[in-house]
Amino acid sequence: MERGIVIFGHGSSVESANEAVRTVARNAAAEAGWQWYETAFLEAEPSLHDAVAKLAGKGVPEVLVIPYFLTLGVHLLRDLPKLVEDLSRQYGVRIRVAPPLDGHPHLSRMLVDRARDAD
Repeated sequence: MERGIVIFGHGSSVESANEAVRTVARNAAAEAGWQWYETAFLEAEPSLHDAVAKLAGKGVPEVLVIPYFLTLGVHLLRDLPKLVEDLSRQYGVRIRVAPPLDGHPHLSRMLVDRARDAD
């Protein structure tokens, strides 16, 4: 069985913001052919706990958490490592964390595109 993927965002009280993250996750899963993926949030539902529990329940041996965060801030430095450690132990799955979006070579291209879109 392949690894599970969790697209992990901050979460918002504005549901359309959470749905935008879910849409990106669905599109990425379709493009990459991910069979096992979930979307989770730090401060909205479903939580990372919910997502890992769901994947572990399907027998996924490893989970890759992909932060839908722009930079490596306090949530990724402090909160996420603790969550990952606790969930890995609780569900007996290996959990790895990908880097945040910052530093990706296409990020500057996206800014240029947005500037052009505004003209």
